[in-house]
Amino acid sequence: MALTTWCMPMQCKHIGRSRRGSPPVWFVVLLALGLHAALVSVATFLAWLHRAFIRPGKDLALRYGAWAVVTGATDGIGRALALELARGGLHLVLVGRNPAKLSRVAKEAQTAAPSCKVKSVVFDLAGDATELSRGAARVLEAVRGLDVGLLVNNAGATYPGAAYFHEVETPVWEAVVRVNVEAATRIARAVVPAMANKGRGAVVNVGSGSSVVVPSFPLYAVYAASKAYIDQLSRSLSVEYKRYGVDVQCQIPLYVATKMSPVKGDSPFIPSPEEYVKAAIRCIGYEPRCVPYWRHSIQWFLASLMPDSALNLWRLQVGIRKRNEMRALLGQKELS
Repeated sequence: MALTTWCMPMQCKHIGRSRRGSPPVWFVVLLALGLHAALVSVATFLAWLHRAFIRPGKDLALRYGAWAVVTGATDGIGRALALELARGGLHLVLVGRNPAKLSRVAKEAQTAAPSCKVKSVVFDLAGDATELSRGAARVLEAVRGLDVGLLVNNAGATYPGAAYFHEVETPVWEAVVRVNVEAATRIARAVVPAMANKGRGAVVNVGSGSSVVVPSFPLYAVYAASKAYIDQLSRSLSVEYKRYGVDVQCQIPLYVATKMSPVKGDSPFIPSPEEYVKAAIRCIGYEPRCVPYWRHSIQWFLASLMPDSALNLWRLQVGIRKRNEMRALLGQKELS
């Protein structure tokens, strides 16, 4: 016997309306995903606003210790950083290869902050293995007995101009590796153990947008690779030493108006060293990797929207143009 279902006319009309009023499952899923993406985007933007403009910097002397070690302290970012740290109440151990420039910066620091004590270590970070070993030993001796709370590995080296890998002379790329990789590692190795033993400290290694913001940096290959090492070293040490109270961070600047910057001229995206270090100091002790200057973080975001192939082509064209401009000045043959 066949079974049939029936309903009163009003009941059937009500059921039909209920079925037509329920949105399909796929629509509900897409709506939920869209709302989630929107909430994540808003939360990310608000977090960036907080980091860039609202979050206060830490009291470095109180949180970490009374002394700061700064490498590459005689020019550019290093000099501006040393002076700003002195104004913030820290004593300084300045590391550089030029005694006259070290003496000048020491006097500037004591003028900016008369209570600031300054020690200087003459150290050629581009020297051979013997000099690197002896220089690290001099740094270790200089900080012995001091309450060193902060190390800033700021010293860096790059090519004198854009060049294909095979064109870079051996002494040039070797100096880049020694300064950016070996010297930074040796100095960190000299300072970090004491920080871990006392249970507090901060290390800032200055990286580069060339190793993180773009997928490649042609015609500056060794420089970009050396800064990628600094980034990975910093993030790994951050995990290793967090439990010991030592905050390790890689700060990623893009172009800053220094002698190392290949970009000349005024730009809202190229801050002075003094403007940049104010943002850099406010970031110390927070994320393992950060972009201190807010306009640089906008550039990184815009770059992230582009495909790697487009960024690679753009960077290659920029590198070749700069290389050919320099070689034209020297009267040498172009290689395109």
